[in-house]
Amino acid sequence: MKKLVLTGLLAFALTTVGWAQTTFPRNGVYDERPGLYAFTNATIIVDAKTTLQNATLLIRDGRVEAVGTGITPPAGAVVADLKGRRIYPSLIDIDSDYGMPEVQRPRGGGFGAPPQLESNKKGPYYWNQAVQPENEAGMLFKVTGPKADELRKLGFGAVLTHPHDGIIRGSGSLVTLADERENNVVLRQNLSAHYSFSKGSSGQNYPSSMMGAVALIRQALYDADWYKRAGSKEQANLSLDALNRLQSLPAFFETSDKLGVLRADKIGDEFGKQFIIRGGGDEYQRIDEIKATGASLIVPVNYPQAYDVEDAWDADNVALSELKHWEMAPMNAGMLAKAGIPFALTSAGLRNRPDFMANVRKAIENGLTEQQALEALTATPARLMQAEDLLGSLQPGRIANFIITSGNLFAADNVIYENWIRGKQYVVVNRNLADLRGTYNLMVGDRSNLKLIISGGNSEKPDYQVTVNDTTKLTPKVAIDNNLISMQVALDRRQPTALTRLTGYRDGVTFRGDGNLPNGSPVAWSATRTGDAPASTSAVSGSATSSSAVSNTATSVMMYPFVGMGNARKPQPETMLIRNATIWTNEADGILQNADVIVSGGKISQVGKGLAAPANARVIDGTGKHLTNGIIDEHSHIALLSVNEGSQSSTAEVRMGDVVNSEDINIYRQLAGGVTSSQLLHGSANAIGGQSALIKLKWGEAPDGLLIKGADGFIKFALGENVKQANWGDGNRVRFPQTRMGVEQVFLDHFTRAREYLRQWDNYNSLKGKLKEMALAPRRDVELEALGEILEKKRFITCHSYVQSEINMLMKLADSLGFRVNTFTHILEGYKVADKMAKHGAGGSSFADWWAYKMEVKDAIPYNAAIMHRQGVLVSINSDDAEMARRLNQEAAKAVEYGAVNEAEAWKMVTLNPAKLLHLDNRLGSIRAGKDADLVLWNTNPLAIYARPEKTIIDGTVYFDLQTEDAKRDALQTERARIIQKMIASKAGGAPTQRPNFRRQRMWHCEDIEGLMAEGEEQGK
Repeated sequence: MKKLVLTGLLAFALTTVGWAQTTFPRNGVYDERPGLYAFTNATIIVDAKTTLQNATLLIRDGRVEAVGTGITPPAGAVVADLKGRRIYPSLIDIDSDYGMPEVQRPRGGGFGAPPQLESNKKGPYYWNQAVQPENEAGMLFKVTGPKADELRKLGFGAVLTHPHDGIIRGSGSLVTLADERENNVVLRQNLSAHYSFSKGSSGQNYPSSMMGAVALIRQALYDADWYKRAGSKEQANLSLDALNRLQSLPAFFETSDKLGVLRADKIGDEFGKQFIIRGGGDEYQRIDEIKATGASLIVPVNYPQAYDVEDAWDADNVALSELKHWEMAPMNAGMLAKAGIPFALTSAGLRNRPDFMANVRKAIENGLTEQQALEALTATPARLMQAEDLLGSLQPGRIANFIITSGNLFAADNVIYENWIRGKQYVVVNRNLADLRGTYNLMVGDRSNLKLIISGGNSEKPDYQVTVNDTTKLTPKVAIDNNLISMQVALDRRQPTALTRLTGYRDGVTFRGDGNLPNGSPVAWSATRTGDAPASTSAVSGSATSSSAVSNTATSVMMYPFVGMGNARKPQPETMLIRNATIWTNEADGILQNADVIVSGGKISQVGKGLAAPANARVIDGTGKHLTNGIIDEHSHIALLSVNEGSQSSTAEVRMGDVVNSEDINIYRQLAGGVTSSQLLHGSANAIGGQSALIKLKWGEAPDGLLIKGADGFIKFALGENVKQANWGDGNRVRFPQTRMGVEQVFLDHFTRAREYLRQWDNYNSLKGKLKEMALAPRRDVELEALGEILEKKRFITCHSYVQSEINMLMKLADSLGFRVNTFTHILEGYKVADKMAKHGAGGSSFADWWAYKMEVKDAIPYNAAIMHRQGVLVSINSDDAEMARRLNQEAAKAVEYGAVNEAEAWKMVTLNPAKLLHLDNRLGSIRAGKDADLVLWNTNPLAIYARPEKTIIDGTVYFDLQTEDAKRDALQTERARIIQKMIASKAGGAPTQRPNFRRQRMWHCEDIEGLMAEGEEQGK
């Protein structure tokens, strides 16, 4: 008997532990109840795939105890009959800053202000303020009643919150939206790790660019690994300690656009991480590439507002990409779901958070199913943060987070009555309100020609209308709270701001009260029900769809890339025969007359005369035309999101390949000028810049599809006034070097350190067996690694140069350290040191005839290229300018004019010679069997000022075709006109609009140092 009693007491203790335990004393009596509720006769959506009719949900102590049909409520349960109502799991938002302190952005002094070179954060933390893994959401979290209430009204019951501050942001916590102490609200601390490309509150100069942000993340992760293995024995670093603790957690990465998603995933690949990536809502524009990442996404529904394009000049300021994104953004979620890409939806980024559910309905109207939408708001977020044992469904054992609705959660007329969080009720709308729908005779003073009509598919969410003489229809602003009513209406349509304000109460079937006329005079009023309301014109009850989805889906067409002049589909390689052309081979054969070229498999397969067309080949008549290989621009800054990481004297760790912008309209424009390949260089803001990206201008491909695979590594160095900040303003007198002499010391210091770095790794790698197992590997330094590659002849220097004294200095320094300067780019005093360059083995890439645009180029002459060429220097002519690159054929012709270089050699200065400088001449630069089929068909001699490409071909694929150009432009204008008319109609229908803003397209040059953290800048029309 005694044993049975003890067992019973133990059982009681186990059942009450969830609600009876507290660590806080209470001022007053304790009223702890078991929280036993039974919700009967409801339609229960257990999860997105399971719906039960006439079912019961039983909750006890904040948990789901049972759900199903045939459940008898236990004794003591509070029973609620929900016949005709639905129960859903509460929604989850996994990209929230709820309860977090506001991020204080740094107040910079603008261009020329003194830089903050080092961290201002006191304590044993990481060297960079933007790296803050030690931030813990649980430590920072504070319950915020108004924001919690706002989210509860939308149906959310829990959020994953984290401090949105910095590039490495720290850990997130799973919290409910209850109005209780933080101890009871936080479900799990340190649940997730968070990253971004945004510096947040850091005022430190580095990083000042997107590529710098990538490099900082990479270095921090390598440092954390080193610290775990060895560093903690040498120093204390709370940031690296914290970063190591984060490594086992689900990792979330915030980006702002489709290219950011690809960039973040690339970082994850390097470190064996699969990030869960928050996108910008434009993922549909690169859906194939994003699917290939294998990443799960967090997708916002912050669709852009329509532009006010009634004015024709205003409309010209809206890019086609902006027009189409307005139309297609609501299709994003549906297209991701169709592609099988897992994602959660978030309310983050909305201008007006209450618009969230309306925007989810737009997604449903445009291809997302209701089941997919619910899953993206419940089960998927729970799974992504590994909390499916707590949330995401109403399975037994889960936390009792659920909402009670009038009907379909996603229907326009649905009402959320209650949001229960851990078994606690939060009333959103009283579900026992009277049905007020009907037609009422409205008396305002002595006016009797008015009617109040309350209609709609749902009694809790009615439509209101006031009619005058049964003809004039007015829309009042009405608020009803139980039996109280407040109404504002302009009874004279000619005076829409003259509002009559009425307040009153319900008395049976009549409202009565008093108010004020527009002139302030008091007035009595009443409204007596006379019959039913007419049928509502609002959305059908219970439906989340409308007919607008049909027109959107039927007319919207993708573009690759998603800008003006984008392709309706990605171009594909072809087998082709180009017949009877004048062929500039750049080989020993010279220029061939009336010759043929066969292209197959992306390569040049044959060059000759009278060649037979392969089966299914496209035959192109080259009669009277000239065929060359594509132009190669040795020095370009197109197709980049930023060009300089100018915050430090050396930024060898940054990579231009991390910020390739495949959406840049300059790619297409340069294809139209015959350019097929470019070296995308870092700028000249510092002595040692970043690593180059070598690309082919494959218009329509994503960034990785542009990069030339297997190419050697290059890096940008710089000399001159940009490097010593002579033109940066008076505030920039802090960063070393400030003189040309100091530039030499920067090089010497960094190469000395790189040599020592290589020695440490050589020593470690030379160890064998157990000795190596016992030894600690050196710290990996991504900056010194890049410089070490120069010493090992694995990476090659392209140096920004003007003044001959500095050119001499760098060659002597390179000779002393045992490496060679590969190329002096836009070298304008090369004619002074051409013999020394030839002896050193350096190439020279020159402007054709730029001079006098600043003091250090005052000695430039247009004969520079010809003089270097005659001295045995390998010479190319480059652009360093998006516009000039479109006419590099004419720049090459200037070598004929200035210096009498023969035409074939002049042409090599923009084709074969840059290919040699970039170590790509085994693939590019000439027309020979086996080389890449990068070809341009010109209407005449390519050096003529009248020359114009008719076709530009890369790897056997036509990327520019003059024959289809007019049709392409016509289609672009037709598409613009269609969407503009749709926007005008949207505004007429009452949709909010935004004013178009003129934005000049950014054209990067060497010295550009502003706007470098911008991601996804619009490109072209």
